[in-house]
Amino acid sequence: MVVRPDRRVPARTVASSRALAGRGLADDRHARRAPGSSRQVTLVQAEHLPVIASLAGVESVTPVDLRRNLVVAGVNLSAVRGRRLRIGDAVLEVTGPCHPCSRMEEALGPGGFQAMRGHGGMTARVLTDGEIAVGAVVHVVPPDESS
Repeated sequence: MVVRPDRRVPARTVASSRALAGRGLADDRHARRAPGSSRQVTLVQAEHLPVIASLAGVESVTPVDLRRNLVVAGVNLSAVRGRRLRIGDAVLEVTGPCHPCSRMEEALGPGGFQAMRGHGGMTARVLTDGEIAVGAVVHVVPPDESS
């Protein structure tokens, strides 16, 4: 799990964080924004990390390099846009694509921005408070369940 305490401050990993409904992760700068943003938490698929590294021409990329809060495996994030995910004790709603920013050139070198295009992950809003820890299982909430 990766948090960004402030703008232009290096991202750092944490073992867990509390998801705050309508805000984001307690340790992340996005939680201090006005409630209701659709970009409270950022997610990227673990399966995309080696693809991004290959496209960027680097040996590997880390979640800290990509500045995404959560790395998930086994869930096609693009396919669950508009759906809810239960991660640890929290429920998140996947809201849309998380487009790369110019910081990817700094993190991955020249071409980093282009390497991330189509692989930047998704954004989500937090619907229910809960603890999320590294290794938490990700469940797609069936549409007929409220949370």
